[in-house]
Amino acid sequence: MDSLETPQGASGLSAQGSADSRQSEPGQPTSGLSDSGLSVLGISKGFPGVQALDDVSFSIHSGEVHVILGENGAGKSTLLKILSGALQPDSGRILLDGKEISLRTPGTASQVGIAAIYQELSLVPWLSVAHNLFLGREWMIGRFLMSRKILKEKAEEVFAALGLSLDPGALTGDLGMAEQQLVEISRAFSRNARFILMDEPTASLTETEINLLFGKIETLKKAGVGILYISHRLEEIFRIADRVTVMRDGKSVYSGAAGELSLPELISRMVGRPIGNHYPKETIAPGNLLLEAKDGVSGEEGLTFSLRQGEVVGLAGLVGAGRTEWARKVFGADPDSNMRIKVSGTEVSVASPRHGRDLGMGMVPENRKEHGLISGRSVLHNITITIIEWLSNLGIVDRKRQSDISSEFIKKLSIKCPSDTADISTLSGGNQQKAVLAKWLARKGKIIILDEPTRGIDVGAKFEMYQQMNSLCREGKGIILISSDLPELLSMSDRVYVMHEGRFVAALDKKDTSQEKILEYASGLGAKNTARNGSKGL
Repeated sequence: MDSLETPQGASGLSAQGSADSRQSEPGQPTSGLSDSGLSVLGISKGFPGVQALDDVSFSIHSGEVHVILGENGAGKSTLLKILSGALQPDSGRILLDGKEISLRTPGTASQVGIAAIYQELSLVPWLSVAHNLFLGREWMIGRFLMSRKILKEKAEEVFAALGLSLDPGALTGDLGMAEQQLVEISRAFSRNARFILMDEPTASLTETEINLLFGKIETLKKAGVGILYISHRLEEIFRIADRVTVMRDGKSVYSGAAGELSLPELISRMVGRPIGNHYPKETIAPGNLLLEAKDGVSGEEGLTFSLRQGEVVGLAGLVGAGRTEWARKVFGADPDSNMRIKVSGTEVSVASPRHGRDLGMGMVPENRKEHGLISGRSVLHNITITIIEWLSNLGIVDRKRQSDISSEFIKKLSIKCPSDTADISTLSGGNQQKAVLAKWLARKGKIIILDEPTRGIDVGAKFEMYQQMNSLCREGKGIILISSDLPELLSMSDRVYVMHEGRFVAALDKKDTSQEKILEYASGLGAKNTARNGSKGL
């Protein structure tokens, strides 16, 4: 490779406009044809037992952000893989500037200017930012020696075109999630990508990082780049989208300009039914005390966390405040001798997750794929793994009882799967999350820790999760809810504890708090121990 493929921004490419006068009528899918841009027309794709896409049509214009909405299983990821060349459609056509093209491989897609950025980033963490930017396209000195100097210079050219201040020599693994997303975008930009496909780019980002990312997306739009944007964060639509397409059950059921429909109307089209209250929290009288716990660092003067039957107690804090770390200590995943815990009034030392389980605790972790599920095993196995000893006699598992219990929770939690013998990895994110919850409900746990339970799942699955929380509270269980979504935390919690630098700094009643007050305490500005619950206990 003798010279850099000139990025569009550096070459002065102007935006070709983000609006198309031929918009569809509200509620009707677009024709999918466009003389300038990337279009799909009548795309269908089936898998054994599942029709993932059914006659889908829409278009992405140069210089616009086109948001694709839909529940898990609606076909969004399949569509993205077809446009990136990773999958082949069963029928339908793909057009670029009105001419039909064939995307047989990701390499073919790259050649015509299409780049995909998946939720699971494809960067090599132990290589430099510059090396990741041009991986596979390095400048060589002779046959075997890579020129780091040219690599750095060309990376700086790309970053300058995008208005970024990234260090080309930094190790990619040392960057935050937002910066890694920007490296992925820069790599696509350096390949002359005319269209960038983004799958849940903000799922793991803070609000500050999201603002940074959105700023660079605006830069791409001005350079004429068209962006296909998939997200479950509905509030992002009106901040970033030019047009919106809604998918349901593999079909495109609506396309139109952003703002043409209200948020409730978009949600209704996504789920096929109106959802009047996004957060259906029920008020339940609290019962007996289930849990008391210190934060492990505050000493005797610190606040004591408490949880009663029928309560949802929220745990708020900025990224790095220690919420997940505290929950893992309580559950026994990371035992801490400084942590003082009482379960149902008895002081205990939780030495392991097995011990936490035996004390009646269950934890639905933030990263369900790595810490909550056994990939490659069946739905049945994942649901019953916590009670396998209850189903065994002399080492022989009662398969009928196991199947009966699995079926019971599949029905109870409305887990959508072909059968309980299906591989857990084939389920959508929301249904995987329900399976993780089911394994703790099967164990009859009374204290349920939910760590970011709705991250990466669609609005319908979120609503179902909230309903399950209500059901658990009616059964007398207590829930600890960790969430970075403050509207969710405030709406679904009865009380909220706020953490800052690993310590509890406030315990707030729902009726006495607000997002602003929580952020004030979370940033360390609020005075300690001014909330109602005080510091007594333990």
